[in-house]
Amino acid sequence: MLNKLTFTNQLKNLVHEPGNHTYLLAVSGGADSMVLASLFRDLALENQDPLFQFQVAHINYKLRGNDSDLDQKTVQDFCEKNHIKFHLYEVSEKDQKPDNSIQLWAREIRYRFFNEIRKKEKLEFLVTAHHLNDQLETFIINLSKASGINGLSGIPSNDNDILRPFLQFSKKDIYQFAEQHTIEFREDLSNKKNDYLRNKIRNEIVPMLMETNNHFLENFRKSSLYLNQTKDFVQQQIQEIENRLTVFNQNYKILSKEKLDSESDFVKFEILKKYGFNQEEEIPKIFKAENNSSFFSKEYQLIVNRDELIFIDKSEKKAIPEEILLIEHFDFSKNQMILDLVDHIESISGINKEFEWDFDAEKLQFPLLLRKQQDGDEFYPTAFSGKKKVSKFFRDEKLSILVRQKIWILTDRENSVLGIIPFRQDRRFIATKDTKKVLTIT
Repeated sequence: MLNKLTFTNQLKNLVHEPGNHTYLLAVSGGADSMVLASLFRDLALENQDPLFQFQVAHINYKLRGNDSDLDQKTVQDFCEKNHIKFHLYEVSEKDQKPDNSIQLWAREIRYRFFNEIRKKEKLEFLVTAHHLNDQLETFIINLSKASGINGLSGIPSNDNDILRPFLQFSKKDIYQFAEQHTIEFREDLSNKKNDYLRNKIRNEIVPMLMETNNHFLENFRKSSLYLNQTKDFVQQQIQEIENRLTVFNQNYKILSKEKLDSESDFVKFEILKKYGFNQEEEIPKIFKAENNSSFFSKEYQLIVNRDELIFIDKSEKKAIPEEILLIEHFDFSKNQMILDLVDHIESISGINKEFEWDFDAEKLQFPLLLRKQQDGDEFYPTAFSGKKKVSKFFRDEKLSILVRQKIWILTDRENSVLGIIPFRQDRRFIATKDTKKVLTIT
């Protein structure tokens, strides 16, 4: 049964940490969200409790004509009457509607808006009015998608600072509370149509399930709780396995490829999914890939390096310039100039290998530049009879992609490769006993 005490306890349990908190309520004008807003208002007034400092956000999608405007008016009037700060987003022509999923489009709009308001107003939590019936519908949808235990666990009650304090309460509980406390709300009649999968489940499948057992929804609530506890246990076990397989974890993470491959398909999927590799058909490709192969997810680059899987967080990569001006011109009034690269690239490359190259300055086309490898790069390496592609040089030296990404190419104005730092110099430009002007790079 929904009442102010059970709601207060539920909300405080979700927040975890005691103290003053601020909230943004997502209010559509329906019964569930208007009850949510009313509970926050009442608790703030009755208790003078700083826990319930909140603001309200509403989106008018302009999908239902005058009904959409009346939804907005219901929420806006409630906020004005109760002196609650109100934020409105009205969909316009710039929010072009997609041809496929209106629901995904609407979801993207509202969460973008909510995040903007939270950031601007410095509000800690977003609170939504998802309830137990929503949880059941989500369970059935995810069941049809073979989404595994994470999907069957349903909507999380606290996820990335999004709180859902109604998940333990049924739609019936919420409607009864609204009736008892004379809370004004709007019915979205479009929910009665079966043009979306969720509506079809809500209007046809769920009523049939309810008829099978008078306690169906309560039993589902308990089952959902057990599933969440099981999910937490499994995730803890997965983390312990990952920790055992981790061989390095500082600037990037390295897992033992051989040991991970010996685990079950479920464990492999759960670990790789954490890094965004969540396509089942992709996983066998990762373990069969050639050395130095790369795979990319939204947030990570995965490099297969012999018996290792290297995960590099894209967001933590240092901002490395594409090109560095090394020396603009040579002072030909001198017989020799010495240029130490320590201040230019040592801290960037992280490759500790001493070298000293002497160039015939009269053969060089200034300025000299440092850049990363480009397709088609080739040079005439010392101790080699012909020319060689830079990419083949890397392969012959058995340099991993991780190392290759740190290497700088020394070039001149004509884009000729003068050397691969710190490995090999181009022999065409080497100073000889007849050289009069020497540029030494160390």
